[in-house]
Amino acid sequence: MADPKGFLNHGRQVACSRPVQERLRDWNEVYVPGSLLPVISTQASRCMDCGIPFCHNGCPLGNLIPEWNDYAYREDWQAASERLHATNNFPEFTGRLCPAPCESACVLGINQPAVTIKNVEVSIIDKAWEDGGVAPQAPERLSGKTVAVIGSGPAGLAAAQQLTRAGHTVAVYERADRIGGLLRYGIPEFKMEKRHINRRVEQMRAEGTKFRTGVEVGRDIDAVKLRKRYDAVVIAAGATVSRDLPVPGRELNGVHFAMEYLPLANKVQEGDFVAPPITAEGKHVVVIGGGDTGADCVGTAHRQGALSVTQLEIMPRPGEERNANQPWPTFPMLYKVTSAHEEGGERVYSVSTTRFEGDEDGNVQALHLVEVEFVDGKLVQKPGTERTLPAQLVTLAMGFTGTDQENGLVAQFGLELDARGNVARDGEYQTNVPGVFVAGDAGRGQSLIVWAIAEGRSAARGVDRFLGGASDLPAPVRPTDRALTA
Repeated sequence: MADPKGFLNHGRQVACSRPVQERLRDWNEVYVPGSLLPVISTQASRCMDCGIPFCHNGCPLGNLIPEWNDYAYREDWQAASERLHATNNFPEFTGRLCPAPCESACVLGINQPAVTIKNVEVSIIDKAWEDGGVAPQAPERLSGKTVAVIGSGPAGLAAAQQLTRAGHTVAVYERADRIGGLLRYGIPEFKMEKRHINRRVEQMRAEGTKFRTGVEVGRDIDAVKLRKRYDAVVIAAGATVSRDLPVPGRELNGVHFAMEYLPLANKVQEGDFVAPPITAEGKHVVVIGGGDTGADCVGTAHRQGALSVTQLEIMPRPGEERNANQPWPTFPMLYKVTSAHEEGGERVYSVSTTRFEGDEDGNVQALHLVEVEFVDGKLVQKPGTERTLPAQLVTLAMGFTGTDQENGLVAQFGLELDARGNVARDGEYQTNVPGVFVAGDAGRGQSLIVWAIAEGRSAARGVDRFLGGASDLPAPVRPTDRALTA
């Protein structure tokens, strides 16, 4: 193990953030560059190398956390990187974006602050890139088989990289103009700079993966024709249908889905716009939805110069300690202050929007809400609690309901859906159509980035077995698995 007394001698120390007023003037990542590495060896020493490392169970990828903690403690960065990549294709993504269910399952977390697993992870991979230790891994020989991957989010990229390295010829189809899916256009630059995606794409190109942007399967290419062109297909199109809010005034100008608002801000950073077509500048902004997507809207609105930002959540405010029904090592629902919340704004819990109010030109001007409470297990409105908020921009960040069925992909393939509206699959991630597989949110529903990568890797194994009768690729999870974080 790293240091037998590390957890006794050292407290938890997390990454330092740049001052709020400094980071609000730019779109760079909020953390101080290079601030982690000087302390990360000490932080890794807090890992106890438990007899049963529950962090493995907390992580859908099955990351070898005690092993790379030990290497990080010894500052053997190359070995740490190798152990990190053994289970995770893109640790620089997860190290920045994952909510770290591994830390919730850390044994040290029973009675002390958990090991800073996420910070150790991102430090290892950033050091590996800095030292030139992340090289393309081209296959030694080609199988002669071809695979199409639909979608270039974390699930699609993971599946494509695994299958390319197994020797198959892989083409990734992405309907947007750039590769990355929600990583590119859903995650703000201040949470993850897009250079991290760009260099992974270049690595994958060097390995042999082909990319086709601006092509939507179902509209630009018939799915049946695509299936005939390739020996196998992996659908990793995500769960991109946003949950709507059908209340009076929804049609007013200025009421947008979060995924209408956020991509435009990212396109400004890509150089596509001088200013975003939808902006919070000089406006009172209301974000409906208390999750990570809502927090992304909050941080984006701050940087665009909003007059005020209010985030609404229909559920009660979570506690700061574990509830009895969420015991260790499960992933608890706790009150979380993200970097966006540190930057300002108000968070209002236990409220429901009743209607939007507009001006004579059809622009939203106000939002009407009411407090709610649970009565006999149901949310009901509390009489006399109605009030109004000024709102010239409203973003709906209430989650996603499933994969897009309007573009024809599901119907053209003839795919069966499960009871939740996701694309159904078997234990090998294969759909009811032979040779067509599904991974990530398209088959699982809205979930975490670690689940997406794990499912992409697992689907790749299923495809490899389908094409060759056997596979040496690892399969971290099966769709029937129910880890403690599910």
